[in-house]
Amino acid sequence: MNSARAMSKVWAQQSAFNRIVTFSTKATQHAAAAVSSAGAEPPGEEKTSATPPAAAQPPTPTPTPVRKPIVPSNYRFIYPEFLPDPKVEWRNPIREKLERLDMLDRRRQIDLPEFYVGSIMAVTSSDPHAAGKTSRFVGICINRDRCGLRARFVLRNVIDHQGMEVVYELYDPTIQKVEVLRLEKRLDDNLFYLRDALPEFSTFDEKMETEHLEEGVPRPWLERWERQNLRGVANIDQYIKDKHRKSAEKVQKPWDKYDLMKQYRSTIPEEEQKEVFAEVHTELHSLELQRKRNKRKRTFAKPKQLA
Repeated sequence: MNSARAMSKVWAQQSAFNRIVTFSTKATQHAAAAVSSAGAEPPGEEKTSATPPAAAQPPTPTPTPVRKPIVPSNYRFIYPEFLPDPKVEWRNPIREKLERLDMLDRRRQIDLPEFYVGSIMAVTSSDPHAAGKTSRFVGICINRDRCGLRARFVLRNVIDHQGMEVVYELYDPTIQKVEVLRLEKRLDDNLFYLRDALPEFSTFDEKMETEHLEEGVPRPWLERWERQNLRGVANIDQYIKDKHRKSAEKVQKPWDKYDLMKQYRSTIPEEEQKEVFAEVHTELHSLELQRKRNKRKRTFAKPKQLA
């Protein structure tokens, strides 16, 4: 009997199978209905969900949009000296950034108004050899070049039948005052052809008054101006003969406008221009507002003493 019971027990253990029990983390339909109606969990069950409810999660902070200053498009004409040199071998980002800070400091000390090539200007600078230790020169701006603290411009005037040109460093500390007597802008980048023109096109009165208003024909020249495609000379065709036109066509290079690498090396990309002017836009904008406030205080009247 005992042996038969032992054999039946062994046989039952061998023939038995393990039951696989699975537990679901989801509540049954009845329990889910009870939870949704009563707002409580079903009794006898523990909360197995590891994720907290949506109401308990901390709100994700919305990123605040970074507002970039809107730089006017005319800044590259008004402040060309803030743009770095396009030549790669002369570039130095650290030096350029430090120079821009020095240029802004200098503009806080002296008012450097807006001017272009063709504007009639008066510059007062300190001169230890002058009678009053200062000298004032009136002339037309015939060139504006270089960048950074090396920016300069050239004024030309005919005094006592003698053409005179003075080169000024724009951020020279010896400059005491810069006045724009007549704000003009010519079509050409430089007015060097005035050196060969009649003196009357470069003669300006030293006592010329500033024109606070709201809103030239040269003679045959000595250099090869027919090759420079001048746009500010109206009657250039009557001084150029057919042989001059033929020689000018031989040296023309119309394919240069398609040379992308040449344009890239001689200009500053637009993205870099926006980055540079966005850095100094706030300070320049405040200086412009101050200049406009000072301009409103003046009486807008046409001056009696002209060039």
